[in-house]
Amino acid sequence: MGIISWIILGLLAGAVAKLLLPGRDPGGFIGTTVIGIAGAFIGGWISARYLDRTIANDFYDGATWAAAIGGSLVLLVAYRILFGHSRR
Repeated sequence: MGIISWIILGLLAGAVAKLLLPGRDPGGFIGTTVIGIAGAFIGGWISARYLDRTIANDFYDGATWAAAIGGSLVLLVAYRILFGHSRR
């Protein structure tokens, strides 16, 4: 998959992560989108590096999607912990 495919996958993974972990995010839509894209890259890297699961070149591979969504969830939780304080 090329860089454009990873960005699209990241956008979709960020949306799925947001659906799985609802609530108010400090960054809004743009922050969640960036977290999704970064999560896709990080999830893919962790999967390939530490789990010996190479990322397929197929956009529709389930393991690729799971890695991207997992990475997005981890980053979203970390983002909420670090920057989730109330803005009242």
